Amino acid sequence: MTDTRDVDLPALARWLEDRLGASNVRIDGLARPQGSGFSAETVMFTARCDRYGATEARRLVLRRETPDPPVYPSQVPGVDVEVDIQHRTMAALARCGGGPLAPLLGYGTDGSVLGAPFFVMGFVDGDVPIENPLYTQRGFFVDATPETRRHMIEDGLAVLARIHSVDWRAAGFDWLVPPGVEPGTAQQVAVWEDYARRELGEREHPLLAGGFEWLHGNLPTHRSVGVCWGDARLGNMIWRDGRCVCVTDFEAASIASPEQDLGWWLMFDRWVHETFGVERLDGEPTREEQRALYVVSSGRDVDDTTFHEVFAATRYTAIVVRVMNRAVARGDLPADQTIWLENPGATCLAQLMAEL
Repeated sequence: MTDTRDVDLPALARWLEDRLGASNVRIDGLARPQGSGFSAETVMFTARCDRYGATEARRLVLRRETPDPPVYPSQVPGVDVEVDIQHRTMAALARCGGGPLAPLLGYGTDGSVLGAPFFVMGFVDGDVPIENPLYTQRGFFVDATPETRRHMIEDGLAVLARIHSVDWRAAGFDWLVPPGVEPGTAQQVAVWEDYARRELGEREHPLLAGGFEWLHGNLPTHRSVGVCWGDARLGNMIWRDGRCVCVTDFEAASIASPEQDLGWWLMFDRWVHETFGVERLDGEPTREEQRALYVVSSGRDVDDTTFHEVFAATRYTAIVVRVMNRAVARGDLPADQTIWLENPGATCLAQLMAEL
């Protein structure tokens, strides 16, 4: 169990009483999941409470904002609290049936309860493909049958298509678009290029610069936009019996081309295979087959995702710069570290650029 002593359990228990409609809430069994990412803090716990003369126990999950700068660039000036973005996105998707989601219990808007904004949701039991060690090398995905592996990827792409089917205006996602700005791929490239430049400062990153140069020269002309999950991959889904039972991690949500999400999904497929030299397991569809599976589920005409795969790897390379900057600021890494320049994300981008 990772240290969770900084969570004010009495304060959290009092906050939960109204949300659970119960009294005498007691919290125990705190733990942080393996590979819980770089954005919001994640803590799992059990809340025991008294209701109708009996004691009940509910497994819950806390997500609390960290003091670090957000991992992802702000889509709208001032909208940069990642737990707020995630909670608002999940609540909107839940209202319109936009995917399997954990039930939300409530959102703490300021630091008066736990020292930072947070939200609590129900715990969803299942397996999560992790990246250290790679799920394509060890764990339940490797141990599954070829049929189950293929079904997982088919189901994951169907869930992604379901998110993309949401009418973003009717669902109230206007808050993800700056006033007077036309959402789309050109706007997204600008957001991410500004972000990369800020994080690099005076440093040179030839590969990242080359990625943005290629993107500017190959911008697609289509204008269709919708709700984008932002971090679409198997590892951000909870799985049970080969089916996705919960979608997680919406901190990078945006209004953009749905192919932006598909490109991220396919880029991560490359990352967990070619980037690390891992052979595709029996039953795993190729990227071409996955693209076709998405077309069937979404009904969209997607003939080529090269641009969005390159955009995905470029974004990922920029994210690593940000994450390493945060680690240096915390004192976890020396200032002269070069991980920001040489890392698997950059390798993935280099592989893609070599194929253009």
